[in-house]
Amino acid sequence: MFSNYFEGDVYTDETTRLLYATDASAYREKPLAVFRPKNVSDIKKIIAFAAKNNVPIIPRTAGTSLAGQVVGNGIIVDVSKYLTKVLEINEKEKWVRVEPGVVLDELNKILAPKGLFFGPETSTSNRCMLGGMVGNNSCGAHSLIYGSTRDHLLELKTILSDGSIATFKAISNEEFQIKCNGNKLENKIYQNINEILTNKANIAEIAKQYPDSRIHRRNTGYAIDVLSLTSPFSQSKVQFNFCNLLAGSEGTLAFTYEIKLNLVDLPPKEVGLVCVHINSLEETFNANLVALKYNPTSIELMDKVILNLTKGNIEQNKNRFFIEGDPEALLIVEFAKDTREEIIEIAKNLEAEMRKNGFGYYFPLIFGADTKKVWNLRKAGLGVLSTMPGDAKPVPVIEDTAVHPEVLPQYMKELNELFKKLNLKCIYYAHIATGEIHIRPILNLKKNKDVEMFHTVAFETAKLVKKYRGSLSGEHGDGRLRGEFIPYMLGENCYTLLKQIKETWDPKHIFNPGKITNTPRMNSSLRYQTDKEIRKIETIFDFSKDFGILGSVEKCNGSADCRKSEIIGGTMCPSFMATKNENQTTRARANILREYLTNSKKLNPFAHKEIYEIMDLCLSCKACKAECPSGVDVAKMKAEFLQHYYDEYGISFRTKMIAFSPKINAFGSNFSGIFNLF
Repeated sequence: MFSNYFEGDVYTDETTRLLYATDASAYREKPLAVFRPKNVSDIKKIIAFAAKNNVPIIPRTAGTSLAGQVVGNGIIVDVSKYLTKVLEINEKEKWVRVEPGVVLDELNKILAPKGLFFGPETSTSNRCMLGGMVGNNSCGAHSLIYGSTRDHLLELKTILSDGSIATFKAISNEEFQIKCNGNKLENKIYQNINEILTNKANIAEIAKQYPDSRIHRRNTGYAIDVLSLTSPFSQSKVQFNFCNLLAGSEGTLAFTYEIKLNLVDLPPKEVGLVCVHINSLEETFNANLVALKYNPTSIELMDKVILNLTKGNIEQNKNRFFIEGDPEALLIVEFAKDTREEIIEIAKNLEAEMRKNGFGYYFPLIFGADTKKVWNLRKAGLGVLSTMPGDAKPVPVIEDTAVHPEVLPQYMKELNELFKKLNLKCIYYAHIATGEIHIRPILNLKKNKDVEMFHTVAFETAKLVKKYRGSLSGEHGDGRLRGEFIPYMLGENCYTLLKQIKETWDPKHIFNPGKITNTPRMNSSLRYQTDKEIRKIETIFDFSKDFGILGSVEKCNGSADCRKSEIIGGTMCPSFMATKNENQTTRARANILREYLTNSKKLNPFAHKEIYEIMDLCLSCKACKAECPSGVDVAKMKAEFLQHYYDEYGISFRTKMIAFSPKINAFGSNFSGIFNLF
């Protein structure tokens, strides 16, 4: 057995495979197995096994990806349990070395006393991990100032597809030429990129087809456009660094086991938020251009639908303290300065210009601890979307497009005309400052016609993005969702170059195949089966608000808010905090219920020991009901499940002992004299 010489954990059971069949995207593929390596030796063994047996491996951290990057039918390699060390911090030179399973917020808590932090900050920062951020080239709300993960990558230690170790970092022209000499896989990788980027026709095609280089957020395909602008392929003084290519490569080229990152000074202590209340969504795109003139550190958008959904969440309703009236949209404009007076002055001028242009009706200025509440409201955006009642939900499909802010108003005008033509309603939020709006059309992916619309809206939007020289992915990656459209977005010639790179790095296609290149049709392998008759499940509790217990279960979209640790704070989810195991998350419990309530052949769909095993360690503390942005109430679901399960199998002896413990204790008190002898 593989586990005999593997130091980490190996799972091949059906339950674990089901729990890892999904991420935070619309996709579902059951893996062959799940491995949790403890060290580099384990990873090398996995790669050797995969190469020998032609089995794909899919690297995974927190599983928060929105484009299906960590969904696949091979071996899931989960680094989130053991590869979590901060290896070295160099305060003087401002860099840090970490393993890929280090959580972003936990790293920044360690760095804060030293006056440093890692700049890119995703909305999932309390559970996302650095390995995933590298694979995805993640950004965040402050990318206007700090850019993307790629901008802070200094060095990556990787294992290549042949099992060899390769370290990638900035190198001189002379070092580059030395790397090109030899017959090892690493040498071939350098030879391949040298051949591609010394070809003038290729350079011209890359410059023509790739997104506008002024766009901060561009994540379409492999970043050969970035490499083409470095030495020795241009007059630039920026040295060649393959980290630029690996950032955003989604684990398709190599397996990263150590990351060296650039750090930046903590921002000024005084931070203020101008929360512009706007009566028209269309106004926000021009109001954004006004706000940009004042050099903010961030501008974020939230539309009325998301704002209304936060009312129904216990935790987020507290964070709505600053909202006045019923705005169609909010612009959250952040300024960071040395003094509060500076921010107050900027805010006055911003409000005056906004009012002069007819943008906005209320401009509260938020300081201190209240700013965190505002940002928490914004970060909850993804989660609260799942609370929309019914099977039609705002789905991730075109939520990651990015264009230059100058053309954003025209782009959005045409995009909204497209939505009217397709009769689609959408949700709008996120990073308006950098030209990226998370737009989610409301679709029911349980219906064939909406699955086809899923593809239609993706392709029609791709045409519009290309027209404006935008990027189909700004930060969420290509994955299964957008890979199909890369040949259209970048042209067949550039796409051929991407396939050459994949073939050179990974000739056996063991690293996360079907992402970026040779991607299957984007509306295949979806989480839900289309036009399947929905089983009516009789329940003890009332789940009518969510159209039944299955609707309550499906509110979990996989965003993994339940994976935050005790270091971050809050209560959800105590069993995960104690074990750091995926199968003890709120997400796992929702996933296992969804799988069996949807697919069980039994008359009683709850009568499965697999569900019992996952539910067993749930403490029924109700933290998920309060803290999960989607309001997934596992305690209520567990009580419902146990009733049906016990109806089938009877109540266990352990449960009876706990239930009757007051009577047992009362009876035992009659013999207190005997017990006191001990």
